[in-house]
Amino acid sequence: MADDRQVTFTTREALFYHETIRPGKIEIVASKPMASQRDLSLAYSPGVAAPVEAIAADPSLAARYTARSNLVAVISNGTAILGLGNLGALASKPVMEGKAVLFKRFADVDSIDIELATEDPQAFIDAVALMEPTFGGINLEDIKAPECFIIEQALRERMNIPVMHDDQHGTAIITAAGLLNACHLTDRDVKDVKIVVNGAGAAAIACTALMKAMGVAHENVIMCDRTGPITPGRDNVDQWKSAHAVETDATNLEEALVGADIFLGLSAAGALKPEWVKKMADKPIIFAMANPVPEIMPDEAQAVRPDAIIATGRSDFPNQVNNVLGFPFIFRGALDVQATTINEEMKIAAANAIAELARKQVPEEVSSAYGKNQKFGKDYIIPAPFDPRLIEVVSSAVAKAAMDSGVAQAKIEDLDAYRHALKSRLNPTTAVLTGTYNEAKANPKRMVFAEAEEDVVLRAAIQFRDFGYGTPVLVGRTKAVVDKLHQLSVSDPGSFEIQNSATSEHVPAMVDYLYKRLQRKGYTERDVRRMVNQERNVFAALLVALGHGDGMISGLTRTFAQTAREVNLVLDKKPGALPFGVHMMIGKNHTTFLADTTINERPGAEELAHIAKETAAVARRMGHEPRVAFLSYSTFGNPSGQWLGNIREAVAILDREDPGFEYEGEMAPDAALNPKVMELYPFSRLSAPANVLIMPGLQSANLSAKLLRELAGNDTIGPMLIGMEKPVQIVPMTAIAPDVLTLAVLASAGVVG
Repeated sequence: MADDRQVTFTTREALFYHETIRPGKIEIVASKPMASQRDLSLAYSPGVAAPVEAIAADPSLAARYTARSNLVAVISNGTAILGLGNLGALASKPVMEGKAVLFKRFADVDSIDIELATEDPQAFIDAVALMEPTFGGINLEDIKAPECFIIEQALRERMNIPVMHDDQHGTAIITAAGLLNACHLTDRDVKDVKIVVNGAGAAAIACTALMKAMGVAHENVIMCDRTGPITPGRDNVDQWKSAHAVETDATNLEEALVGADIFLGLSAAGALKPEWVKKMADKPIIFAMANPVPEIMPDEAQAVRPDAIIATGRSDFPNQVNNVLGFPFIFRGALDVQATTINEEMKIAAANAIAELARKQVPEEVSSAYGKNQKFGKDYIIPAPFDPRLIEVVSSAVAKAAMDSGVAQAKIEDLDAYRHALKSRLNPTTAVLTGTYNEAKANPKRMVFAEAEEDVVLRAAIQFRDFGYGTPVLVGRTKAVVDKLHQLSVSDPGSFEIQNSATSEHVPAMVDYLYKRLQRKGYTERDVRRMVNQERNVFAALLVALGHGDGMISGLTRTFAQTAREVNLVLDKKPGALPFGVHMMIGKNHTTFLADTTINERPGAEELAHIAKETAAVARRMGHEPRVAFLSYSTFGNPSGQWLGNIREAVAILDREDPGFEYEGEMAPDAALNPKVMELYPFSRLSAPANVLIMPGLQSANLSAKLLRELAGNDTIGPMLIGMEKPVQIVPMTAIAPDVLTLAVLASAGVVG
């Protein structure tokens, strides 16, 4: 139920997302060095013979010497793609790639998408079963019923690895978690609840089966399909539906709902009428999960039953039933104990873990993403997908259930240590960035894009609006911008706000404002008028200064230094602040912040201390506990030199202030980042490798940031400009549209600036 197609974006932007940078969403990256002939000899011939012989002698060693134990295949034939129907195997590839990305993003599970061009269940089964030596698990996806039942059952019987059809069981697990909490809030015992299930497809049958496994009485569940309630002996009912047939006097959905505690909808838009909801029991529980339009809209249900608890499959309403809460973490736990299957005990453990997590205090980053404080209640019965605790809570519960039920081939001796290891698999930056994007949507701002005649900038501005982050204010020549919008297939160019300095009604006020700022700094009124009319950065900054925009973004057509000089003619630094730049380098499971990488050529001790404190604050806002290292060519005086005084005094300043984070210096990069080198200095105050690196000067900082970006392969965000009175971000001249969009959103959400 993770279909988020109701989120606002155009077909053009969706296609551009899948096309840009490199086609598709996944790539293969080597996990070992491949630089030398020795590396290649070890990776392939002759070195590869050693693990081949070891695995041949003991097949369990494949988990030790290959990637199999962390590799899941996402497999489909495209017969039931999202809500789009049978569009074929090839058309399903974007969805399967997306699923693979979610496995990696949420649980660090490597995943390969496989699309099989067959609608013959037996051919599908045979093809997948032959791949067992390759994969540690099989995630089946978007396969129509009833073939999906046949395929999954056969593969579970033939294969000795976890096999799960996520459309069935992923939906069932998240639904069960939500229903458990809804019953808890309404003082119901699952053994006594009366449920009406509308829909008899794969997901509906799986949800019903799991709820019965968790204690719901068989006779208390009425399942309806298009014909009506499924009863014993009814015609045209297959074996999977007939398993849930019950005797009832109800002849249709309306009659079945009289006195029902729970409506579970996996059917079609509008299938549940408000007047039928009135007939349900007190405090009814309504799970309307048809996508993209549910069986009943939440406001319609609330209008007739304010006491109802409502969940949907949509992200724009509370209580989203989203499969991403389950499948990554279920497979993570199953893979880590080399489970031979995903059994009922593991599914129930996952549902209970998700339900219990929703009852705990909600992390600050999750609440901020919603734009309000969240706590367990009728509008929060299911955790948010980006809750960083999901991986440790759900995966460990699944792993334990696998061990307890006897399907685990490997044992985890210390579950507490395992939970800690799970937390360290993911980079918290990714979760915080997700929250930041949601926060921007909850509090949209007006962002001035100073170079709107550039394709890269205009694409970012279009996405800024289409994804709901705010209103882009486009600076440029009107005709040129409109022509570009047409070229980018925008159907409504007139709906964008374009500010042209040649025609803007704001120019007189801008000239007056700027002349008063600069008249005692050698500028004539004529100079000021020329700048307002001709310098787009000056004009854009004036829009912000005069309140016509909340922030601005520029830099694609001018160097950072030149853009900053033009902006500084209009906007000041924050009182008591020091403007500087931060590069955020994002690795697989770590993020490092470098400062100052843009402005201050040779900062003094006070400036270094200020940069350290402000960069530490940025790190905290991005979900990291800062550990600050003041870098130098010298480590604690070895070797000695004449440029160490500022660094030592900066450390002394922090000693006096007690800033509330770890810091140390002066030290070389290896002493700050390499645990083995750190052991040589047991007196160091850093408890782990540093994640905030304060550079001694602009030259080393800028060089380091660019070298890491070009050579290390890390994703880079920045430079992020800190310390201005208004949100201003200056992108690199080589930026692409996603870079511009990210900085615009970070500025809009107030994370940087």
